[in-house]
Amino acid sequence: MKNEVQLQEVKAMEPQILEELAELLINVVEDGASIGFLSPLSKDDAREYWKEAIAPGVIVLIAKVNGKIVGTIQLQMEMKENGSHRAEVAKLMVETTYRRNGIAKLLMAAIEEIARLAGRSLLVLDTRSGDHSNYLYRSMEYIEAGQIPKYAKSSNGNLDTTVFYYKEI
Repeated sequence: MKNEVQLQEVKAMEPQILEELAELLINVVEDGASIGFLSPLSKDDAREYWKEAIAPGVIVLIAKVNGKIVGTIQLQMEMKENGSHRAEVAKLMVETTYRRNGIAKLLMAAIEEIARLAGRSLLVLDTRSGDHSNYLYRSMEYIEAGQIPKYAKSSNGNLDTTVFYYKEI
């Protein structure tokens, strides 16, 4: 990629960020991403999701290229006392035309560092079996913990297997 990727933590959901994140969410859902939403996803529903994303224990990072949001990821800290050592990596998204440029890996590495600095030693995540994201997670030393068949519904109505991963950091 010719243009530099800039990472930024979202502390408040400003209108421009909200609109760009809503567009990103719609883009990846329309492309078939298994991130909790089904296509077609309305702009209003996408906005509502992002309005709720900034919450206690949740860190939202965005990746920008030339000032445009092209990716995002979340770190959801476990808030229960017995889970204060762990966090969940969630909602990794890269705009379809920016994929295969290392943005997802950059976001993952940044969120891992944030987790380390926050004293978290265990990261967990899940993804649909067969998605390209499985290659990314394995390449970053995440270990498959298991699979659950028929876990998540796709836009086409299929019930897909989900793979759960963890990594000690």
